[in-house]
Amino acid sequence: MTLAQRALERLQVWPDLSAGPASCGTGQALSSVHDEIIHFHSDRDVDLHLTQRAIQRFHYDLGSSSAIHMIPGSRWVTVHLDCETDVDLLMSLVSIALKAHQTWPETWPATEPPSGCNFHRVTVLHRDGVLDG
Repeated sequence: MTLAQRALERLQVWPDLSAGPASCGTGQALSSVHDEIIHFHSDRDVDLHLTQRAIQRFHYDLGSSSAIHMIPGSRWVTVHLDCETDVDLLMSLVSIALKAHQTWPETWPATEPPSGCNFHRVTVLHRDGVLDG
């Protein structure tokens, strides 16, 4: 079983999340009542919809992790799962994302449309030096 499959199994039992196809057209998504929270795109790469406010709040912590890849202006971060610790990090970040989305309607202007996930916008360099696209 891959790390992404393990993470998906753990998250599917969370009562605030429901499963369905990812809106980007690739992989499985888990959604809250407000929005899609996470896209599982491959055996190792997932996109997490944190919101811009949460990314700004945790920017330095996110940037210091080799598992996290951010695109300026995106409300999503890509999490590369190389080990169990990365899965644990993902679980923590999903909790943050759920909390951020509970206040999302109050904190984002109605004129600002949500951005799409980072799929095909991030190239992940594995810790062993191999590219993942």
